[in-house]
Amino acid sequence: MSCTNCGTGTPNGCKNNGTCSSGGCNKLEVYDWLANIALPSGQAPYDIVEVRFKNSRKAFFKNAHNLTLQVGDVVVVEGSPGIDTGVVSVVGELARVQVKKKEPSFKANEARKIKSIAAQEDIDRWVKARSLEKEVMYKSRVLAVNLGLKMKISDVEYQGDLKKATFYYTAEGRVDFRQLIRDLAGEFSVRIEMKQIGARQEAARLGGIGSCGRELCCSTWLTDFRSVSTSAARYQQLSLNPQKLAGQCGKLKCCLNYELDMYLDALKAFPKGDLKLRTEKGIAMHVKTDVFKQEMWYAFDDGKGSSLVALKPERVREIIRMNKEDKKPFDLSNFIEVVEVAKPDYTNVVGQDDLNRFEHTFKKKKKKKKNPNRKSNNSPANKKEGGQHPKKQNNSKGPSNKRRNSPKNQNKGPKNNNEKK
Repeated sequence: MSCTNCGTGTPNGCKNNGTCSSGGCNKLEVYDWLANIALPSGQAPYDIVEVRFKNSRKAFFKNAHNLTLQVGDVVVVEGSPGIDTGVVSVVGELARVQVKKKEPSFKANEARKIKSIAAQEDIDRWVKARSLEKEVMYKSRVLAVNLGLKMKISDVEYQGDLKKATFYYTAEGRVDFRQLIRDLAGEFSVRIEMKQIGARQEAARLGGIGSCGRELCCSTWLTDFRSVSTSAARYQQLSLNPQKLAGQCGKLKCCLNYELDMYLDALKAFPKGDLKLRTEKGIAMHVKTDVFKQEMWYAFDDGKGSSLVALKPERVREIIRMNKEDKKPFDLSNFIEVVEVAKPDYTNVVGQDDLNRFEHTFKKKKKKKKNPNRKSNNSPANKKEGGQHPKKQNNSKGPSNKRRNSPKNQNKGPKNNNEKK
């Protein structure tokens, strides 16, 4: 599988050369895993084709003229009104699967048709329409601000024939934009259509990078936006910090629902956290639950800031059973299960597991302080004895003595003596 916009050999487009997380450079890219499977004999190919327009907007069209279409072909389709230009994203039997998934009530006889494969004139007009959208969006925002409308125009999409422009905006409530439509039509001389979208749909259209470092799920593969509540974060023992739980759209992250079912199934094996444990030492309150370690943490409600106690679910049920029988254990520490960590079979030969093995290796050697009462080698007494220390005159084999006894030093010695005489 390679990226259609990157080509082969030289990385163009997104510079990933086929390693995009979505399989291509486009939003909601679809990989045709049925492309190499031949149809049964006598079965006609499916005549409904999925066409992708700007960002994540897609629609299904009928191939009424039996054109030979492949994924990536630029085609001219019927618009509303006029004509539009798009790129073929899904063909064949996979398009049948997409129709059943996205539009179960789709009627093939009422579908709009594909007119032809785009000519060079159609492509040039399409490229010109894309180049105008950014400037038009900025001007439309200025007009909306001048009218005092509480709305945010996030995207503009021109139709392929440059006769219609669709403005996508977000707003908290209803907006009376009748005067804005008149101003936009007079400014740009095109047919104006306004579409209100939600914050999640806006993030899906614009795209971006999430806090996980990957492309947004809503712009790459996620097509249905399910409601996300703060209870999903509570079940997963996450801190209710809006800055960490919110995504690019400002709403709760969609990924909070991915593992929610697994956590709900795992929490069934734990007793309810709202039950208090009564002991002779005091009442213990539930603090948190570690699903992976199978532990429940409790702390005494004595106002002294007592330490947390980790208990297994079986031990918690035992204490609850005792409380129902009007029995109180002395302390929760008696129910702590000590888990012995198994020692590894291998032996530490080279010390790779010792974190302190480099502490004493690179210590600087302390310089010895000079003793003023000690005679130096340059003192007159030492000079008379040949410039050597009395204790090191004989049987010395150190490198310092070798340097003194070298031929160079021997030649220098008589010169120094003659100068002194």
